[in-house]
Amino acid sequence: MALAVAALVHAPARQRSLGMVGRLLVAALLLALVQLVPLPFPVWSSLPGRSFFVQAAGNSAVWRPLSIVPGATINAAFSMLVPFTVWTLMRRLEPADWDRMPALLLSLVGASMFVGVVQFSGGGFDNPFINETPDMISGLFANRNHFALFLATGLALTPLWIVQHRSGWAWRWPVGGGVIVMLLLMILASGSRAGMILGGLGLAAGCVVSFPHWHARFGSWGRMRIGVGATLAVTLLAGVLLASIQGDRARSVTRAMSLQVGEDMRVRAAPVVFDMARTYFPFGAGFGGFDPLFRIHEPFALLKPTYFNRAHDDLLELVLDGGLPALILLLVAIAWWATASWRAWRDHPTRWAVRARMGSAILLLVLLSSVVDYPARTPMIMAVMVIAALWLQRPRPDAEAALP
Repeated sequence: MALAVAALVHAPARQRSLGMVGRLLVAALLLALVQLVPLPFPVWSSLPGRSFFVQAAGNSAVWRPLSIVPGATINAAFSMLVPFTVWTLMRRLEPADWDRMPALLLSLVGASMFVGVVQFSGGGFDNPFINETPDMISGLFANRNHFALFLATGLALTPLWIVQHRSGWAWRWPVGGGVIVMLLLMILASGSRAGMILGGLGLAAGCVVSFPHWHARFGSWGRMRIGVGATLAVTLLAGVLLASIQGDRARSVTRAMSLQVGEDMRVRAAPVVFDMARTYFPFGAGFGGFDPLFRIHEPFALLKPTYFNRAHDDLLELVLDGGLPALILLLVAIAWWATASWRAWRDHPTRWAVRARMGSAILLLVLLSSVVDYPARTPMIMAVMVIAALWLQRPRPDAEAALP
């Protein structure tokens, strides 16, 4: 609906070219659609990993798509509506609107955090749009790791929000400090072990990215003030976090201390998933079909009452789903991120460059989280990724905007 409204009544795009972000989105969509093209039975049956299904099909010579679970691949293709819509709307923003985006994203993080606080207090929050686990603190997400990643992006954005604008920065100090404390406590309460690492990285990245603003505002006094402020902040945060742990409110720490690596389902299933990816390589098994395919390959030793919905290593699952083409697209995307990040950190720190650095940091958080989970498959993280990627792509104005 938002995409239709944007096409009918919104201002035209300020840039006509797709840009690298648009090209990657189009390539991802085409990759899913190609998997739905019916193939002659002799061609389909000769694809790697299809022998089991050929036996089940018997003498049937029906044309079949490359995707083994085409319904799931159709759903995966339709999920691309979310990033395409965000990409379309972002391309229509005025330069001044780009300055408001960090605050908007931070407000969305705050809303999800508020839901997490309600869940933590025992009030309960039944979200009809997600398959959530009872008594889990996950905000607007079904997965606590995705929730913790979303909070980590808020930790990266908060230091920049405090000093991004010259007006009102005095009241932003205490508000931003309180937000940082709440985000850290909520990550600890969520029970996400990876979230603790991502939260620390996000806060560190936010401080580094926002440093040019501090330096431009305070000059030579900036380093001293930042040093004193950072020392006080770290001391305060350490005290708050220690109190949370002592009060048995830090589920993430408790789960990390009780972790048995050999019993973690991610570790136990990794060899099976890797063998599956090798079985269906180089054409892949089709996007979205991991659950039924894993049940076929699942050994008896991994059987349990609940099902293993994802590989919990999205980079490996991407190769399993899309084969060599998906691997190439992934490497191209990572290479573009690395090149654009190098350019953003090398350039003079204008407002556009600082925002590009923030986009680079957020994409890095998502990439690291994808090694042990699948956050990029959730609509909200999809939207955040597109915004961060467009920041990193940063359309240059005629005159670079100086820091306020």
